[in-house]
Amino acid sequence: MDNRQAIGSWLSGPRAAVEEAGADLGHRGEQLGLPEEGPGSIARPGRRLGALAVDWALCSLIAYGLITGSYGQTASNWALLIFFVLSVLTVGTVGFTPGKRLLGLRVVDLATGRPSPLRALLRSVLLCLALPALIWDRDGRGLHDRLARTVEVRI
Repeated sequence: MDNRQAIGSWLSGPRAAVEEAGADLGHRGEQLGLPEEGPGSIARPGRRLGALAVDWALCSLIAYGLITGSYGQTASNWALLIFFVLSVLTVGTVGFTPGKRLLGLRVVDLATGRPSPLRALLRSVLLCLALPALIWDRDGRGLHDRLARTVEVRI
């Protein structure tokens, strides 16, 4: 194997390396019965991170402007609490946060299509811990989504 080929497979990620070796993994979400593109397909990481950034900015603004009046560790702690409450309430009722709605995303339960408040609570707790959200499966779902049996899809 050429060094350039080895580095290229490392840079493109394990999925590309496995597919290059001849394995057919299908498209993201195929195992879940989701389409490859368009509405109902798995949300891409860029959109998901964008929605998270919008939600975090909104929560930070609320914490800074309405609660602490200054930006520091206290405002960050309040922002995390506000983010948790926002996530539980909005995902548990309508299936999306303001950032997700703005970027055309929705959280759905794999069985019923709408996440229950209990699943939204579990998902939000794990999301606030951050580490489960950084561990993804081959479909692009974070560990927090796998454990809550939810998936983030495009609207």
